[in-house]
Amino acid sequence: MNKRQIVQLYQTLADITPDATTELQYTSTFELLVSVILSAQATDISVNKATEKLYRVANTPKAIHDLGLRKLKTYIKNIGLYNTKASNIIKTCRILEHNYDGKVPTSREELESLPGVGRKTANVILNTAFNHPTIAVDTHIFRVSNRTGLAKGKTVRQVEDQLLVVTPPKYLKLAHHLLILHGRYTCVARKPHCLDCAIRNLCEHNRLEK
Repeated sequence: MNKRQIVQLYQTLADITPDATTELQYTSTFELLVSVILSAQATDISVNKATEKLYRVANTPKAIHDLGLRKLKTYIKNIGLYNTKASNIIKTCRILEHNYDGKVPTSREELESLPGVGRKTANVILNTAFNHPTIAVDTHIFRVSNRTGLAKGKTVRQVEDQLLVVTPPKYLKLAHHLLILHGRYTCVARKPHCLDCAIRNLCEHNRLEK
């Protein structure tokens, strides 16, 4: 895919969803952090159902830490890997309380030092909460990037690095949300909706299928 095609791809997706953003529901950076930790190998819908009730009773590091591990698990028990996630969230809340005055740090290094926060989660926080030009590559973005020919790679990191190179600066802050939504609703894993795809004329997969 050449530069002109890449610009056209992003422009088309941006025209379709000009206000593209995360589908996780949150009202603070801390809530976003907890929701993203919970979203690993889980759907945003399941996370939103759990956090809707959780955040009513506890939505700060101190409040969730005071809630305790056992009580926290009752709110997130329908989310995959909830035992590990609950433990990481409690540990993260304690660190935020003691080291950051209850605030979410703004650097990648500090974010990735928190339990349950890897590079992908840090990228989401940096991009969505702090407007950094980062791209968090999940399964949807990995699939869309390789399938379309936008950015090919055998690993998530390879795709991320390639996306940062080929994505025009104008779209760097929005790229994560545009690509994940396209992968979630159109360029799905098993049977992509190619006939309804607005970028099918640019897509390598579509050309190979013809």
